[in-house]
Amino acid sequence: MVIALTTHTRFANARLADGSLVDLTVTDGRFSAITPAGKTAEDTAAIVDLVGQLVVPAFVEGHIHLDTSFYGDAWRPHIPCTNGFDVRERVAFQARNLAAAAPMAERARNQLELCVGNGSLAMRSHVMVDASVGLKHVETILAVREKYRDLIDIQLVAFPQGGILSSPGTAELLDEALKLGCELIGGLDPASFDRDVNGHLDVVFGLAQKRGAGVDIHLHDGGTLGLFQVEEIAARTKALGMQGNVAVSHAYGLGDIQADALEKAGDMLAAAGVAIMTNAPGNHAFPPVAALRRAGVTVFSGSDNIRDSWWPYGDGDMLNRANMIGYRSGFYEDHELEAAFDVVTHAGAKALRLDGYGIAAGARADFVVMPAEHVPEAVVAVPKGRTVYRAGGAVAKDGKMLR
Repeated sequence: MVIALTTHTRFANARLADGSLVDLTVTDGRFSAITPAGKTAEDTAAIVDLVGQLVVPAFVEGHIHLDTSFYGDAWRPHIPCTNGFDVRERVAFQARNLAAAAPMAERARNQLELCVGNGSLAMRSHVMVDASVGLKHVETILAVREKYRDLIDIQLVAFPQGGILSSPGTAELLDEALKLGCELIGGLDPASFDRDVNGHLDVVFGLAQKRGAGVDIHLHDGGTLGLFQVEEIAARTKALGMQGNVAVSHAYGLGDIQADALEKAGDMLAAAGVAIMTNAPGNHAFPPVAALRRAGVTVFSGSDNIRDSWWPYGDGDMLNRANMIGYRSGFYEDHELEAAFDVVTHAGAKALRLDGYGIAAGARADFVVMPAEHVPEAVVAVPKGRTVYRAGGAVAKDGKMLR
């Protein structure tokens, strides 16, 4: 799928985030040199003139569900819960919708190409594992990942959508999913879903230790209940020496606690090396991005659900997600807009432990070119005229895959 230019290409007149104009030389898929524009010694490199467009590292899609999206499938009207937001009811709606959906591999490919077209070349996808579906979702998405391996890097989380303790046999299935190729073990609302925080986390962290896997737990519970579970996850992470290998996704509770409690939570999370994923959902309090970053917490983002049973929204564009995070966070100054951009780029790369990420000599030449003067303008304008490069070869332009 990658449309390579040559093994040695110079991208002339590239504008970096600091405003400087440079020539980027790519050799065998990596940046081999970065020099002031027009100062690069002549050689045999093919030349692509970027005419001063902004060059940024490819976006990191840090939380998505490749197996449950209906993107590209028939439109399915959203079904509201009978009494506010209820995870169990939403799971039941999802099962009903998936039974009538197009083949999973087809829907996953649609979603992947949407994300790549917008500039994401690294992704973490949660894949459902429970007694109702067994390992079918994992096996399907593993096959899709293999097919797209040259186009995008994908981490998979074995995700117990139906709970663990409340779904007999799920713990064993999660173990099998890790053996099949999932890199992380997931969890879901230990207190409100399984109603046993210690028992739930015993399974999650036990499997992580057994298989050398990372952890990424869905946590929707709000207020002090949510905070309590965040504290328990952080304590286990630190005790087991898993700093940098654990994330809490959503963590709504961090968005509706008092400032002093949030400050303590931020210090605790930073010390434990637990990352927080937020997609800044419209109808929920969400973790305060600026406060957590000040505390030293890695805050990253993802699309989460794209046109599925949880909500009809989602466009697979992490630059638009940065815009959304900035808007909802009240980010107006340039340094704040740059922080929103960091959440979908470098912070995401740190949370996913990506090697060779960024615009630097020796880094992988995965980048996006767009018509913008600088990062703050890109976050506000969300320009669509982008070209996406994987290992120095163009893979998408103007949102469309290049074949």
